Amino acid sequence: MPPKPKLTKEEITVMALTLIKEEGVEALTARELGKRLGVSSTPIFTVFRNMDEVKEAARALCYTEFEKQFSDIESYTPAFKRVGMLTVRYAIDQPEMFKLLFMQAHTGEQGFESTFHDLGDVGKKCIRLLQRDYEVSEEDARRLFEAMWLYTFGLGAMCAMRVCQFNEEEVAVRLGQAFIGMMIVIKSGRYDGLLNKPEKDSDGMFN
Repeated sequence: MPPKPKLTKEEITVMALTLIKEEGVEALTARELGKRLGVSSTPIFTVFRNMDEVKEAARALCYTEFEKQFSDIESYTPAFKRVGMLTVRYAIDQPEMFKLLFMQAHTGEQGFESTFHDLGDVGKKCIRLLQRDYEVSEEDARRLFEAMWLYTFGLGAMCAMRVCQFNEEEVAVRLGQAFIGMMIVIKSGRYDGLLNKPEKDSDGMFN
């Protein structure tokens, strides 16, 4: 009979997330995690097969905590902008958590559909809110969401990496400007013609 684990999966996961929050993803090693738990690495690997599994468990817990801030988002107006504001604020206040959720390399090709799937209920809720508040089709809501998520992610990544620092007013203005621009294109009915059919120049680069 295998030895009974000295630690539970939840205990290990919580400590792993705490370690990442304080020192970054790169600090998550079996040795450092065991040190924080007051054990050798052996009890960790009676619960998890490897450190990749530990990291994924910590990421799942992190996402659960990230998602909680949007629990009452439907009561705000404009609700979708608040999602963007909260996401960038999260990157500013919890940079290592933002990196864990949104800045980890994927194996193989990763299209936006996979990214949307990773966002779970937050992404689906945003689509519903866009349809509700702006009277657009589901297809156009997804187009708006994709464009704004890419922009929001860019702001968040710059803040998390300390490349740029934006105050709340600056974030609100920048998100508002980007959203209005995309909404004008969507409402014009010319989305495909303006944004979806780039042509290559003489150097083979899309312009």
